Amino acid sequence: MAREFDESDVRIRPARSTRPRSKDRPSHSDAIHALVTTVDRGRTTCITDEGVIVTAMRSRELGPKSVVVGDHVGIVGDTSGTVGSLARIVIVQERKNSLSRTVDDNAKVERTIVANIDQLIIVVAATNPEPRRGLIDRFLVSAFHEGIAPIILVTKTDLGALPEFMSEYELLNVPVISRKKGDGLESLQALLKGKTSVLVGHSGVGKSTLINALVHHAQRVIGEVNDVTGRGRHTSSSAIALPLSPHLKLSDGWIIDTPGIRAFGLAHIDPNRIIASFSDLAEVIAQCMPNCSHSEAGCALNKWAAPGGVEIPERQARIQSLRSLLDIKLD
Repeated sequence: MAREFDESDVRIRPARSTRPRSKDRPSHSDAIHALVTTVDRGRTTCITDEGVIVTAMRSRELGPKSVVVGDHVGIVGDTSGTVGSLARIVIVQERKNSLSRTVDDNAKVERTIVANIDQLIIVVAATNPEPRRGLIDRFLVSAFHEGIAPIILVTKTDLGALPEFMSEYELLNVPVISRKKGDGLESLQALLKGKTSVLVGHSGVGKSTLINALVHHAQRVIGEVNDVTGRGRHTSSSAIALPLSPHLKLSDGWIIDTPGIRAFGLAHIDPNRIIASFSDLAEVIAQCMPNCSHSEAGCALNKWAAPGGVEIPERQARIQSLRSLLDIKLD
């Protein structure tokens, strides 16, 4: 005869823990402040205020929050900096600004390159490769949008003349500095001292040459690559922050090298902010009809560019650059 079962025969699985769960996260008041200098394949290199180079990984509790070069972070765990050690990033401080781009103007995803910048050094060559006005203007839009001071640095002026259109940027109060082979570093060092500066530009414009001249101790910071942690890894596909001081003092200033940029999309920036970056055109744009696309026949820019029917090349170039950034296709 089959046995009858009642409620007393039902097994109850015990709870895995008798301790009540808490939503409160640790304050990490003991976290050590550090600056992120490289990010590579899940491993982050940081330098503490005491000049200790530490390898760390992002803590899960940060969620989807990204960590980029230039971030000020709080780290816990093994912060000794010994080979093979690994700390955890538990705090990412609020950024005062960032340099971001989309891969191209049709992309919708914003990619942050570096954060907390004082100066954006736009490096172009007088020749080989030829300077591109469009790329310079894209960098300037990003700088103005984020409140970063832009500086244009023209290299290889011993091989080619300073491009004439550089004078247009001086009218916008953007400093233009030229360098040729054999020039001293004193004026450039004074410009960089005590600030966080980022070098951007095409491959081949001389960024690496400048870095090697300015930061003789770069190898000390980059170090040998550890196969396990990736500590010290630096490739052409990643940004790296280098201290100007051989003593690794944060207050002496930093220079951040970035890989050669092929495309710098601005799809993440509102078109009105792009227009506002062309301050030399603002007075005329104010005369446009409401909701002017700046490509139509009645746009005030058309009349300003060619008063009396005579085109002024400099004005035409600036207007064409603006329209290009707005992704306006002219007939």
